[in-house]
Amino acid sequence: MDYRYLGRSGLKVSTLTMGTMTFGGSEKVGHTPQSEATRQIDLCLDHGINLLDTANVYNAGVSEEMIGVALSENGRRQKALVATKVRFRMGDGPNDVGLSRHHIVAQAEASLKRLKTDVIDLYQVHEWDGMTPIEETMEALDTLVKQGKVRYIGCSNYSGWHIMKALAAADKNHGQRFISQQIHYTLHSREAEYELVPISQDQGLGILIWSPLAGGLLSGKYRRDGGPESGRHVGGSREPPVPDWDKLYDIVDVIVAIADERGVSGAQVALAWALGRPGVTSVIIGGRSEAQFKDNLAAADLKLSAEERQKLDAVSRPPLLYPYWHQTFTANDRLGPADQDLLSTYVEDFKRG
Repeated sequence: MDYRYLGRSGLKVSTLTMGTMTFGGSEKVGHTPQSEATRQIDLCLDHGINLLDTANVYNAGVSEEMIGVALSENGRRQKALVATKVRFRMGDGPNDVGLSRHHIVAQAEASLKRLKTDVIDLYQVHEWDGMTPIEETMEALDTLVKQGKVRYIGCSNYSGWHIMKALAAADKNHGQRFISQQIHYTLHSREAEYELVPISQDQGLGILIWSPLAGGLLSGKYRRDGGPESGRHVGGSREPPVPDWDKLYDIVDVIVAIADERGVSGAQVALAWALGRPGVTSVIIGGRSEAQFKDNLAAADLKLSAEERQKLDAVSRPPLLYPYWHQTFTANDRLGPADQDLLSTYVEDFKRG
């Protein structure tokens, strides 16, 4: 397992992060009982994963509770960093939702109790709250860090301008900045390359990728001629959305071809692609079973060749939107070799019309 600094912080995290949305969940996302959750956590820790990701809203706090039980035994808490989130509704009251000082502080304290810990290693705002002044949100997070209840802060599902407003508010008050953002970024969904990846590199944010297999769609199990009888999408989940199923299956075809050639699973190929993208710190893996976790863990050791990456990049390339097609003509001197190659391809496509 490799470890990378999370943004400009001094915190090192494993290139794979353990996701826990299935803990205590429903059949739609996978119902993992406590005994299995503890075994899965042990498996991940034994393979070098040091970051567990959850949220207060995952199964109404049950995921956090199960992590708390598992980590409170046999010194597991000392081996793990715990990341959780706040934003969504956690009660029926008017203040039981959002990113107000009231809700953030109350939910941080509730998460600490459920997790059976004294500190949250990474506290992430789960989504933008347009009703609360960003200054109030950032000040509340800064207070939690100063109180020792939170070590680092991050955001999730923010746009580029959301991030810059938050960082500007923190800088104005000499407060804590986000060190990371958690985003959806896959071979199927590469729109993060327009702004979220560049802003992370410019502002020193680590990138954590949620659902790197697009809810299993990039695992190679779902094909044009059908898929498994059980799974998140079979259970009715529609996240992430799929606007073009033909393109998705084109991507899966290339994933499966590379996987068959290498003797690995399609999931490992998709995860390895994400791990090799510029700016990415860690990808969050999850699973309904121990077998799925074991398969995903093997992606940490899979290195794709330049030719394999080119094949994947070509079939998954996102449309070049304005002003990005205009900026490609002057961007080559500021980017790394992989991005220069990609931009050169865009430029040639643009010249050909």
